[in-house]
Amino acid sequence: MSAPLILAALTPLLAVLGLLVALRLPAAQAMPISLALTATVSIVVWSVSVRHVLAAAIEGVVIAASILWIVFGAILLLKTLTASGAMAAIRGGFTRITPDRRAQVILIAWLFGAFLEGAAGFGTPAAITAPLLVALGFAPMAAVVLALIADSSPVSFGAIGTPVVVGLAQGLQEGGDLAPAAADVIGEASLSDFLRSVAVQAITIDLFVGSFIPLILVLVLTRFFDLRRSWRDGLRAWRFAMFAGLAFTLPALGVAVLLGPEFPSLIGALVGLAVVVPVARKGLMLPPRLPPRGGSDRPAGAPAPAGMPLGRAWAPYLLLALLLVATRVEFLPLKQWLQAATISWTGILGTGVSVSLAPLYLPGTVFVVVVLATIPLHGMGVRQAGTALREAGLTLAASALALGTAVPLVRIFIHSGVNQAGVASMPMELAAVAADWVGAGWPLLAPFVGALGAFLSGSATFSNMMFALFQIGAAERTAMPETLVLAAQMLGANAGNMISVLNVVAAAAVVGLLRQEGTIIRFTLAPMLYYCLAAGIVALLLTVVL
Repeated sequence: MSAPLILAALTPLLAVLGLLVALRLPAAQAMPISLALTATVSIVVWSVSVRHVLAAAIEGVVIAASILWIVFGAILLLKTLTASGAMAAIRGGFTRITPDRRAQVILIAWLFGAFLEGAAGFGTPAAITAPLLVALGFAPMAAVVLALIADSSPVSFGAIGTPVVVGLAQGLQEGGDLAPAAADVIGEASLSDFLRSVAVQAITIDLFVGSFIPLILVLVLTRFFDLRRSWRDGLRAWRFAMFAGLAFTLPALGVAVLLGPEFPSLIGALVGLAVVVPVARKGLMLPPRLPPRGGSDRPAGAPAPAGMPLGRAWAPYLLLALLLVATRVEFLPLKQWLQAATISWTGILGTGVSVSLAPLYLPGTVFVVVVLATIPLHGMGVRQAGTALREAGLTLAASALALGTAVPLVRIFIHSGVNQAGVASMPMELAAVAADWVGAGWPLLAPFVGALGAFLSGSATFSNMMFALFQIGAAERTAMPETLVLAAQMLGANAGNMISVLNVVAAAAVVGLLRQEGTIIRFTLAPMLYYCLAAGIVALLLTVVL
């Protein structure tokens, strides 16, 4: 592959990186420009027909619409619970469990954040848990940094498995069918079975990587945001931190094996909360408490005012988990009924590109159903419900342009293999060069590719979508297990969430930290590097076993 082709293939990545970081453009401006550059490179350099580029872009718009529906439903439920007072009750419940800040950050940022990630994803956990931590007395900078670090391991299966069932699935397809490279790897197995194998591999690696995130959280808290500036205060809580880490990752592994990639974060977090909360309430495995101040003038653990009963506040989330499981398991007919209502477009613009979606089966529909049930359950009036709907719409509109152009960019990137230049698609050509350069050490580098994708796009889903074929090609060229390399890609995308410009800006904005994104990333960079490096080392060691 010649140097000009390498540079051309890197154009989508370099464009996003330069526009977001060097020129400091917001994503709503950067992504459309990057989309135009990607389309131009496909037509001019890769000799892809204009019709095929337009068809790939249309396919991307349809996929983006399905993702936006999920995001809208998640935001609408959040705004509804905020308007009804349920979120205040949930915050108060965490306040009364334990006054120890180390336990509080694990319960809220790690476990409750994992639940929010499993239910909503797309940056929601950090945007919710950061203000919760501030309300408990944490300094805003500490709250944002800790929330971003915690929102890592659960991202693999965020928004009901979207990074896998949408990100990897769409990333392995061209024109509605499996890409030739992916078809060769999957063979006679189904795509869903292959994705389940990748998901199980990812959470298996995460047992040795993600389980340490709670310990990192308390170390960062006590070393950088406590008056004592002590590593030792964090290390004293190592037993509780490791217990909380495994309380999530072990159930998540079991769920991935039994139910697939949609529920590990959601159910794993619920199990973790059920197990860890009683332990924290009794103070088990916790050392003597820290001094009452931790970077804030407000006392940690300040009591919240009485409001909605905690059971009623949590009821919508429990109903959400129940409905999602009921519509995803194979032994109930609901899944088949909902998937039967499918909207398809075969041969878009006369090309081989096709797309389909089942709107009733999308998690966004379940979110809306839960919202409709929450309104009478929480005694909300028309004005409150209308306020929640309006705020959800405004929030979605702010990110719709970025999301709506990022996915078409990725689809054009992937579909560039249908060309007159006689070369493979952009990701496959890049994979060939990278694999030849790195060789058998590719599993060590694979997570960093995933992290780059999440950093640029602000989404693990888009990272997986963009680099799935890239990782497949690299795995084949280096004779590495494809499921293992894709699992490393997933974990790297998790890590990239910690430093993603979009996530950092969103989390910082909700606690009033304007123009301090650089400082936040300096705190989250080291945990991100740990996560990628540890995942790469474990993946490399597993290649010997596999």
